[in-house]
Amino acid sequence: MDHMGRWKGIYMAMRKKAGRKPIDRDWAIDWILFAVLLAVVSGVTLTLFHRQTLGSPQSYHSDMKAYILEMQGLESKYNFPYPVFFKLAALIHLVAPAELSVAIATMLLNSLAIVVTKVALNYLVLEDLKGCLGREGNTGRGWAAGPLLSLLAGSLFFISMLYTPGGKFLVGIKAKYLGVFTPNPFHNATYLAARPFAILAFLWFVKLLPVYEKGIGYRPDRGGTVGDSGQEGKGTTKGFHGGLRDYVLFAVFLLVATMTKPSFTIVLVGAAGLVMVWRLFRSRFRNLVPTLCLGLCFVPTFLDLLYQYRGVFVPEEGKEGGIGFCLGDVWRGYCDNIPLAVCLAVGFPLLVLVLHFKELGRNTLFRFSWQIYVMGFIMAFFLYEKGFRKIDFNFSWGYMYGIFFCHFGALVTLIRMTAKEISEKAAIRQYILTGVQWMAYLCHLVCGLFYFRVYWMGHMYY
Repeated sequence: MDHMGRWKGIYMAMRKKAGRKPIDRDWAIDWILFAVLLAVVSGVTLTLFHRQTLGSPQSYHSDMKAYILEMQGLESKYNFPYPVFFKLAALIHLVAPAELSVAIATMLLNSLAIVVTKVALNYLVLEDLKGCLGREGNTGRGWAAGPLLSLLAGSLFFISMLYTPGGKFLVGIKAKYLGVFTPNPFHNATYLAARPFAILAFLWFVKLLPVYEKGIGYRPDRGGTVGDSGQEGKGTTKGFHGGLRDYVLFAVFLLVATMTKPSFTIVLVGAAGLVMVWRLFRSRFRNLVPTLCLGLCFVPTFLDLLYQYRGVFVPEEGKEGGIGFCLGDVWRGYCDNIPLAVCLAVGFPLLVLVLHFKELGRNTLFRFSWQIYVMGFIMAFFLYEKGFRKIDFNFSWGYMYGIFFCHFGALVTLIRMTAKEISEKAAIRQYILTGVQWMAYLCHLVCGLFYFRVYWMGHMYY
């Protein structure tokens, strides 16, 4: 042991002399285990996506056949004016068969979303979780915080809507998926492909939102902190600032998300626009210049949306086209009980919202995740595509992004609240309520794992 200790001391001294910091053990354990988890998830999902490319309307039903034709530049009978996913698949197609290329592209972008979520969770709640697990205390379990967040990050991509086992549906519910919808529709590759960029755009808008009124040069880490509510004083926003780089990154992430699939962009633009207009009027136009600066970030995306609109919403000759307004008519074609469908889709986030309602005023991420969901619901309920696309209910994709992000916001909030309760040794009643919330999340995850398994075996997704 003496020899081992001496060699370790020599090694550490050499690294220090070379100007290198020693590798953090907790960090190494965290990312090694996450790499293993990501490899397993990537392998399983790649198998599913490849089966979809080889599938049929009766087995592994999806739009993969049309995506393969689009990637090859052939007629697919559909218009896909968003090239990122297809260009990536075409690049892989230089060295792989067409079917496998589309499957690999889907897997890579879906796995990238998991990586982005893992990094985000580490940034947002890792230190809180390490503190409650007693990194400096007697238990010494702080190292488990990172792997725990890895599991939670991965689990977000397998949760689904709640449904009853055995195919017995509740009143007004006709199917597990149709009319209820899931945050993880594994049968739609373009939704999965756009999600990593959607998550980045969401996070960067949340990063900018509390401080954009202060102007591009404002730095909360210099001359005061900025809390989640956007007010100067105590808060939990860790070094968020409105630097020019962050504005540019947000614009880039939103544009790439739009060029992959515009469903999330439409929802985010609607929610962000209402928030900015509200703050503009509330400040009596004192923040007009910062609002215009943030608005400039949307210009490239607006231009791309106009281009996509020409390719998607222009009607065929002699047929009706464009966007129409309704009162849930398209949705009711899939489900007779929309309120129950909403509860089945966002049961866990609703429970967290009820028990932590005050967090809406303090936590920008939690609040904006619900604003995204509400905007997605409004668009799905009131808007539809005229013509032959009406039955496709394409505005449901934006709603499904809303489902995903309110789960994300609720999970971050629950992790923070749980860490706080453990650190402060909360009352038994609070532990019970926290346990109920985690059980609700577990129900979504269990349903999601069974839902994925059934689809992975070739059964229909709905």
